[in-house]
Amino acid sequence: MDARDVLIDAAGRPVDSARQVLDGLDGDTLHRMPDDRHSSIAWLLWHAARQADVQVAELAGTQEVWRAAGFIGRFALDRPDDAMGFGDSPEDVAKVRVDDPGLLTAYLEAVFEATTTYVRGLTEADLDDIVDRRWDPPVTRGVRLVSVIDDAVAHIAQAQYLRGLLADWSIGY
Repeated sequence: MDARDVLIDAAGRPVDSARQVLDGLDGDTLHRMPDDRHSSIAWLLWHAARQADVQVAELAGTQEVWRAAGFIGRFALDRPDDAMGFGDSPEDVAKVRVDDPGLLTAYLEAVFEATTTYVRGLTEADLDDIVDRRWDPPVTRGVRLVSVIDDAVAHIAQAQYLRGLLADWSIGY
């Protein structure tokens, strides 16, 4: 197994975990913000997809799935079209509302399908390309992809934990 295969496998895991979180989830729990200031499950899943979408599109030199596949209109959020969640206030978080939780899954699926397609087109040597010199050490393409996947996993794990707290739910293993 080469590094690209590992990245592709890892990229699929957040989607599977999100499906589990959303299975049978009611709208009130989906949008509930603990203490009216912490992220909701809807925001956590939306942000997991948005941050990955923005970063992978930048790496690939392509349009974000958010735009290309029409998710901007499908979500119809009361937020700027380029919002992705970094630095959001509780008021911003509260604006991430969806009538159909399946929309969150669909967006995650589309983003990580685009990620998989992108990674399949890379060579192993491409993973060593420096893509960001603002850090020390500079960030390689492979490290950025790991970071994108890690961020998605972290936010979806938060959604799993939050569902457990709010709805007496467990992932089942």
